[in-house]
Amino acid sequence: MAASVPEPVDGGPAVGSVRWVMLAVLCASLLLVAMDATILNVALPSLIADLRVGQLEQLWIIDVYGLVLGGLLITTGAVGDRVGRKLLFLSGFVLFGVASVVAATSQSAWQLIAGRVLLAVGGAMVMPSTLSLIRNIFTDARERTLAIGIWAAVAGAGATIGPIVGGVVVEHLGWASAFWLNVPVVLLTVAVGAWLLPEYRAPQSGSLDWPAAVLSIAGIVGLAWGIKHVAKGTPTAVDWVILGLGVLLLAWFARRQLAADDPLLDVRLFRNGAFAAAALATLLAMLAIGAGLFLVSLWLQYVHGYSPSEAGLRMLPSALTLLVSSLATPWLMQHIGVRAVLAVGLGALAVGFLGLALSPEPTTYPVVAVVLASFGLGDGLAITAAAAVLVSAVPPERAGQAGAVSETNYELGIGLGVALLGSIHGRVFTDTMAGLPLRGENLDEARESIGGAVEVAGRLDTAGREQVLAAARHAFDAALTTTSYISAAIVASVAVVAVWLVPKGFRVTGSH
Repeated sequence: MAASVPEPVDGGPAVGSVRWVMLAVLCASLLLVAMDATILNVALPSLIADLRVGQLEQLWIIDVYGLVLGGLLITTGAVGDRVGRKLLFLSGFVLFGVASVVAATSQSAWQLIAGRVLLAVGGAMVMPSTLSLIRNIFTDARERTLAIGIWAAVAGAGATIGPIVGGVVVEHLGWASAFWLNVPVVLLTVAVGAWLLPEYRAPQSGSLDWPAAVLSIAGIVGLAWGIKHVAKGTPTAVDWVILGLGVLLLAWFARRQLAADDPLLDVRLFRNGAFAAAALATLLAMLAIGAGLFLVSLWLQYVHGYSPSEAGLRMLPSALTLLVSSLATPWLMQHIGVRAVLAVGLGALAVGFLGLALSPEPTTYPVVAVVLASFGLGDGLAITAAAAVLVSAVPPERAGQAGAVSETNYELGIGLGVALLGSIHGRVFTDTMAGLPLRGENLDEARESIGGAVEVAGRLDTAGREQVLAAARHAFDAALTTTSYISAAIVASVAVVAVWLVPKGFRVTGSH
């Protein structure tokens, strides 16, 4: 059932007079949601010491946010189309603030994981609302492209500066401050947004297909769970069953959507080559970047011994190049075309990962700084271009769905990257540490993770300590080389697919 173009249905000043202020409000909320995907990367040493966090719990703390958020975005995007995008945005940001308090007051690793789940639910309500509201507020194609470029810059910058901000506040105020800093921003943004933002909804949307919503959530979470545990290298029969169920549920969801008059997600959108390529590029680029930033932050702290704030500041090259490239992308798309921008961005990511893989051991920070700069450059170009394609290739009444696809793939990519590539890194690290002259619990703990190796080293004499630390640094570098080769292959492959599927003359000038 085709829906008419969404129009403001209540409240808010005239869009034309304050649309850029509205963009600032939406981007402020997006910044917090994006930062929370990576802000704890540099806090792991503090968390390990304070909450006695094991390797499995470490991965859950980091990636459960992206996995849950990604699982919910299709549903929340559809809910926003029906109940109103402003209402969903404000409700989600209030929940995000409450969840921040829950996480900040955690007394155990699993309580913190529960807080991260609540944060993900709130973030899932916020994220599709921001992009779909931008699509509705900015009706001029050139202004919309610029607004989306700013949106993408903020989204990417949030994920990139998360470790920087996290490093500063964690070092001086403790890991809980990474969550407390959300609260005042939430209060201010909700107050301003309630007055300023107009409400939009698709006027002819039917009732929500709750069975389809359950299928999408269960399917995505099951798929992510299965991939995570299979990647650990010791999957159980239950893990394989959950993975298989995830695939089956998503197939059932797709079939149900094809038969629906008003689907949660119009899967026919993926028949558009440009739309499909942009969705794939977002997912796989963020899979590689999410894991890369996570592992580099650990490398800076454990291998080079930097404090959280020092490690965060040394990741600044990524944030700077991402900001510049994101803002330059709208101009580049107009002059050289979307396909070229996507290919160059993904190519820059592949070169960065390949450079990290080929760097001689021990890896030095100047090499990593160049790699981080290439990450930011590629992220800014590829993700901004992909977001513009996704929302411009659909009619206005599908803006919520396009936003949900963009953000699902963005967040799910980060979560799957940490789960999949982080698990592969852990396996290589464990195998490389097998020859340590330790026994019993000390050997098991030292082989589990580099954090465990540092803990064990602290209990040994000088000679033993240096031997364990040297072995751990070597094992971490070896594992980083392996995951970097895999990441380079992934993004290079998706670059080829993007060139193949996106028409040469495709331009972001409006709905296609």
